[in-house]
Amino acid sequence: MEAGGLGLFMLSACGWGALLEYPESPLRAAIPDANLRRLIMGLLMGLTAVGLIYSPWGQRSGAHLNPSVTLTFLRLGKVEGWDAAFYVLAQFAGGALGVALATLFLGRALADPAVDYVATIPGPRGATVAFLAETLISFALMFTVLVVSNTVRWARFTGILAGALVAIFITLEAPLSGMSMNPARSLGSAVPAHAWAALWIYFAAPLLGMLLAAELYLRVRGAQKVLCAKLHHHASARCIFACGYRAPQNWPSATPSVN
Repeated sequence: MEAGGLGLFMLSACGWGALLEYPESPLRAAIPDANLRRLIMGLLMGLTAVGLIYSPWGQRSGAHLNPSVTLTFLRLGKVEGWDAAFYVLAQFAGGALGVALATLFLGRALADPAVDYVATIPGPRGATVAFLAETLISFALMFTVLVVSNTVRWARFTGILAGALVAIFITLEAPLSGMSMNPARSLGSAVPAHAWAALWIYFAAPLLGMLLAAELYLRVRGAQKVLCAKLHHHASARCIFACGYRAPQNWPSATPSVN
């Protein structure tokens, strides 16, 4: 499910990226403003993220779809090491498979330099700015997820807010780093695009930003206030994590999950 989820995300990114940026695309011709195209791309990918988080697969796996998310929840003690290892492997496999399938369908449109397999590369301001930007947006995403998913009144909106942040970051931050927050997503595009020079940024910065967010959350609210590693916890979906929903005293209004 984690592999399939990120694979679908990459298929969406590649498909919309080609439609919006390939020079011969009718949609590209109809929307000449690059900023408007980036806004549309952000909205489409934000909706893709929301759909995956709330999908049956997302409810079952937790919809991490990102090694940095999984490793952060491992640090928080909500994921077993064995599960984390297979999640990370699945996410990298899914990202690569999604781009590979998109290449079969889109061919030269995806390979065109204007699209370049939707690879994430630093913008004109260079690698340092890209690293700092990736760290900041990854911090913001993870801290938001932790606060919202562990607040009774807001928990059901976690996926919506995460998708909204994806949309905002693509629209506003992408010119700085390409907007990744996800090493599996970046590697999936980097392989066919041969974009190796700055790939280290997309491995180091997202994990650093999310781990910093986790440390801040622990200091502010404490480890007992991290209930589960799922972005959307549905009572009918089996949970494999160290799940606080099993302890009603921690979450009075929640229904214990089915295990």
